[in-house]
Amino acid sequence: MKPAYEHVEMGSGCSVRVYHRQLPRIPFEWHHHPEYELTLTMNSRGKRYIGDSITTYASDDLVLVPPDLPHTWSSNRSIDASAPQVAIVVWFGGDWARRVADCCPEYDALHRLLRRAACGLAFSPDAGAALRQRSGELLAESARERLSVVLDVLCQLADEDAQPLASPSAFDGSRIGRPSGHEPERINRALAVIEARFAQRLTLAELAAAATLSERTLNRYFVQHLGESVGKYVSRVRIGHACRMLADTSWPVSVIATRSGFPNIANFNRQFRAFKDTTPAAYRKEFTGKSAQPNDSTPLDLRSPSLERGARQKRPSAP
Repeated sequence: MKPAYEHVEMGSGCSVRVYHRQLPRIPFEWHHHPEYELTLTMNSRGKRYIGDSITTYASDDLVLVPPDLPHTWSSNRSIDASAPQVAIVVWFGGDWARRVADCCPEYDALHRLLRRAACGLAFSPDAGAALRQRSGELLAESARERLSVVLDVLCQLADEDAQPLASPSAFDGSRIGRPSGHEPERINRALAVIEARFAQRLTLAELAAAATLSERTLNRYFVQHLGESVGKYVSRVRIGHACRMLADTSWPVSVIATRSGFPNIANFNRQFRAFKDTTPAAYRKEFTGKSAQPNDSTPLDLRSPSLERGARQKRPSAP
């Protein structure tokens, strides 16, 4: 299913965009954009789709989505049926955040947050509840006040416990295997090998040689910059490719397992369940079933009347 491109308007004289969304239900709107997105969802239960990650969510759901990663929420009911479902969305540019961190040592935590958010992050309900307590500040009339709160919140989240969401291969072709932070060039060489040969047998020794690092140092770098070991990262890449094939093709699961780097179907099923908490067949049914439903959702370019409407446009081609 091809995601729609959403054009995010920051607004005149603003560095960040804060959007207050209130709906009877949150529709399935599969889309992407080049900005980071921090979303707090309240009074809502349903499923959250971030790249190839499909997870149930409840109130105070707090997620940071990196640039160009397709995503959406889709609610099935409100927690309080008498009140609307609410999402407070914060959009900001990665280059802008890095420039702020470079210029102001007080905001150096932004670098850590962007590195960790390479594949998306789901924060704890406690972190979501803490942000809910500051929702009034986030929705202040003053753009300067909103900016101050956003920077403070982002720096606090840099050190919060969070769960990585999508596989690296959930990005479009130009971004596959390339997290959005600034990782050392040696790690990039290892990432390139993983992406090119994910369906083949890979050893830690081969990847360490490509990065000109010891196996121990390479693994430490992965944990430091990507938040997980080399082995777990490779498995996530393979499962990510499997998810794309499950969603986009009708190939048998056994064929998809082999093409994803799992010659043993039983091992593939175990690994898939460990990462996605479901079976490959159930994942395919859940994801592809959405495209067959009637399109009765609110278009992406229709925003709350209290905010400036964002114009959706075709994304320009890369030069």
